[in-house]
Amino acid sequence: MNLPNQLTILRILLTPLFVFLLFSSSSTLQWLSFAVFVIASLTDWYDGYIARKFGVVTKWGKFLDPLADKILVSSAFICFCVMGYFHAWMVTVVVVRDVIITVLRSYAVYKGAPITTSTFAKVKTFSQVVFLYLVYLYILYTNAVGMKGIQWIFNTESGFHLMNIGMLFISIVTAASGLLYLVDNRSCVADMKKDLFRLIVPSNTRV
Repeated sequence: MNLPNQLTILRILLTPLFVFLLFSSSSTLQWLSFAVFVIASLTDWYDGYIARKFGVVTKWGKFLDPLADKILVSSAFICFCVMGYFHAWMVTVVVVRDVIITVLRSYAVYKGAPITTSTFAKVKTFSQVVFLYLVYLYILYTNAVGMKGIQWIFNTESGFHLMNIGMLFISIVTAASGLLYLVDNRSCVADMKKDLFRLIVPSNTRV
């Protein structure tokens, strides 16, 4: 396994660690959770950079890299939803989109024709990660000043409102990128539907 793929695997392995630390009652461990999340997200840039620079781009890497991104990002969105910072339906849009596209990518790899990540999808992932950075820092800072009895302009109510405006934008961009994938790869979608139909419906019952 080459270095880019190792970094991708590392990103997946760091995901449960940052989740565990985030739900810790210790503010120190929660800050450490943010550090782990940042490191995990940065591996996305480095694995792609190294793969292109040294010409070690593989079909497996093209599939695994975006999958690792989805695992990391979706886990963060779900965590913040459970913590009460995001509306559940917005997070559902993000997660369902990622599940659908992952199934499509898996089918494409099975057929020997991996789907290349689009520029719009890369922008979507970048926007998601930056947004999560901001939310992470807001939560940690708010908790820190709250422990000291300090009130600041972005109190819990206004902060929740602003975060969900940002989350709405992320949901729209995420859904749009998913629809674009389905349109651009409609032949693959059609083939997958046919194979799924053959799998579910016995041959002797088909008309």
